[in-house]
Amino acid sequence: MEFKKTKVLKDNPTHYCPGCGHGIVHRLVAECIDELGIRERTIGTAPVGCAVLLYNYFDCDIIECSHGRSPATATGIKRVHPDKIVFTYQGDGDLAAIGTAETIHAANRGENITVIFVNNAIYGMTGGQMAPTTMIGQKSTTSPRGRGENHEGPPIKVCELLSKLDGVEYLERVAVNSAKDVRRAKKAIRKGFTNQLGDKGFSLIEVLSMCPTDWKIKPAEAVNFVEEDMKKVFPLGVYKNRSGD
Repeated sequence: MEFKKTKVLKDNPTHYCPGCGHGIVHRLVAECIDELGIRERTIGTAPVGCAVLLYNYFDCDIIECSHGRSPATATGIKRVHPDKIVFTYQGDGDLAAIGTAETIHAANRGENITVIFVNNAIYGMTGGQMAPTTMIGQKSTTSPRGRGENHEGPPIKVCELLSKLDGVEYLERVAVNSAKDVRRAKKAIRKGFTNQLGDKGFSLIEVLSMCPTDWKIKPAEAVNFVEEDMKKVFPLGVYKNRSGD
């Protein structure tokens, strides 16, 4: 197997921290766009968060969105240009905190868009504050003794939450902490795009990703943290596949 550059990713050095999973997820999204031959008709949305500079890396149309508003923006783009392939790329703060309403309503309406949701269980861009997905007992700069269930409540599990909505076509939670998981993640992302090509409706792929800088551990330990801690709280799997294919 020959490892080649994708046509979609630009030849720019990234700003992501060493050991971060965003680079892997970018690569998977780019490979799927390449393989499906949809670069010229793809429009992505950049979030507020670690991936705010998404437009620096993808050689397709990217629009910067206000914090949490990517699903609403993507909805507008898709309705005006139904022939385009529209995806959002969001972190846990953008999607599951300030963007909760936009996410739920876009999903419930069954908007024909593809959502890539990167869950690293913390606010990475702003220095490691507690996120909606921070786990019970997990320490952050705003929960130095660990998140408590009584005061902060349990983490929000996005796939489980959205699976109750009739408008959702496809939900899967994957990870990028091992080669096996990366392959499965790519398959899920590709399905999210092919669902849109088939006009099937709303697809969301949640990706468990490493954040060694804000977890304050080494990159190798971050890989183990995803495997041994995150997957227990956020089990991998298909949470909804309405068409069953």
